[in-house]
Amino acid sequence: MHIRDFRAEDAASLVEILKANQQYSHPEMDGPEVMLRVRDCQAAEFLVAELEGQVVGMIRGTYGRVTGCHLPGLCAPDHQRQGIGRALVIEIARRFKEREPSVLPVIIPGDLGFWHKMNFRQTTRVMQAYPIDKVLSFLTGGESPSAVKRSTI
Repeated sequence: MHIRDFRAEDAASLVEILKANQQYSHPEMDGPEVMLRVRDCQAAEFLVAELEGQVVGMIRGTYGRVTGCHLPGLCAPDHQRQGIGRALVIEIARRFKEREPSVLPVIIPGDLGFWHKMNFRQTTRVMQAYPIDKVLSFLTGGESPSAVKRSTI
């Protein structure tokens, strides 16, 4: 197995892995265009696991001065429970540590079992506003989000 940086040609394989894991319900958040933006972001790491020339897993995240936050790694279903996810977590943790974060939170959409085995512990619940325009519209009484002045927020 080889862990390396994401390349544009990995996108189609990763979309299939996301779909196979039922994690591709919002292409505008996880699709190829977003993958390319994450790859190009200076504050991000985006890694893939490759086995015999085939992309079989991924992990990505962003970091700040104190924390590195990442989305859970995903492996192709037929390659799970083979240490690929663990290897991805270890590599992203190493890369974040080089950039000085001391805390590594993870956003987990499903089962916590894997993360408990990796010595992560549940500390908070995260809620997200999606899509942002819909939330802003609700909060501003239906006004266009761009029409609301910053001083009123």
